[in-house]
Amino acid sequence: MTRSILIVYRPAAGRYLAQFRSVVAAATDLGVQPVVLLPSGQEAPEADGLPVFQADLEDTAAFRAAVDAIVAEHPIERIFPLFEGDVLPASRARRDHGIPGLTPDQALNFRDKNVMHRRAEELGVRVARSCRPDTLGAVEEFAGQVGYPVVIKPYAGWACGSTYRVDGPAELAEVWAEMGDDRHEYRVEEFIRGTEFHVDSLLRDGEVVFEQLSQYTYSVLEYRDEPGGTISRKHHLSPQEQRILELSADVLRGFGMSTGVAHAEYFLLDDGEVVFGEAGARAGGGSIVPAVQAGRGINLAGEWARLELDPDHRTAARLGPEIGTEYLSSGKYGRITDISTPEDLKALDAVLDADVWKSVGEVLAPPVASNDVLGWYVCEGTDFDDVLARFKTVRDAFRVETEQG
Repeated sequence: MTRSILIVYRPAAGRYLAQFRSVVAAATDLGVQPVVLLPSGQEAPEADGLPVFQADLEDTAAFRAAVDAIVAEHPIERIFPLFEGDVLPASRARRDHGIPGLTPDQALNFRDKNVMHRRAEELGVRVARSCRPDTLGAVEEFAGQVGYPVVIKPYAGWACGSTYRVDGPAELAEVWAEMGDDRHEYRVEEFIRGTEFHVDSLLRDGEVVFEQLSQYTYSVLEYRDEPGGTISRKHHLSPQEQRILELSADVLRGFGMSTGVAHAEYFLLDDGEVVFGEAGARAGGGSIVPAVQAGRGINLAGEWARLELDPDHRTAARLGPEIGTEYLSSGKYGRITDISTPEDLKALDAVLDADVWKSVGEVLAPPVASNDVLGWYVCEGTDFDDVLARFKTVRDAFRVETEQG
């Protein structure tokens, strides 16, 4: 093959397997050689037969050096990072070799929450008020201005890892002690009370060629207390929901995305105003990709690859019924003695797909991030409320037993 692409892939996170396979399939269909960059020491049987390289992906210099070696052997024309944390290093590798795609300046709009909120404000989009946690006094002063609760989060984090909802001075003191001398890696935001949505989009040459609005059924920051679900909003959108889609397109273009895939989050307030949350230059996490595939007939990562590699390709997604997906969770901890299988769940009415990431013998511990769960399922329904009711049916049928009961 005279054309090649590079896929930056982390096989230890099983949720990227379908994305990886879809990008490989898209490239292969088009006569393009997929080359794979894995984390050091990790193997991926699904990459058998492909050129595979390894590097410490947490070290940007090592990442770029690995791409240098890859480009010396393969005519790489695009780089596809599947994981949030690889978006910025991939952009630097593109710059090193003149490869089209997000530049580092553009990638920062999608990775650094300080940068993305500032850029969104410049685009005329409302964002949460925020401050830097330079001192405890600065945070206390900010909380006095906006009121508790406040949110403390890494400026370059993902999946709510090390993210805290702080409800008062006592909790602030605890979180401050946890941050320690790493507080320069955090930001503080006002807590936005509103309905949370996400928009999953594909762009080509700055034009949106696919978009799906979905509504969370829970507060993302309260993943320890609620099962994480999201339901598509394809039909009968309100003017406010349509406004979210319009704003999202403006934000993605304003952030510098030309051709690519994006996952963006917004809040709809009771007064109808829309507040930008954050945006990532990658396919949605968790079970969003399989939900879109089940409901719309496309894999977001594979479709991104086709849009990049084939100028004649046109995205053709079906509309279909409303689709919902929910994480599988359990309040039981300890060693698993029995757990439902994906086949058990797919046998239930209206369940289209499912995956269970835990098995008998593994140990369940309290979650530390919003994607620290047992698996997921996708189901369909006639409307939002119908899907929500089906969630309860599946949740009640999901079985987990542990030694601690």
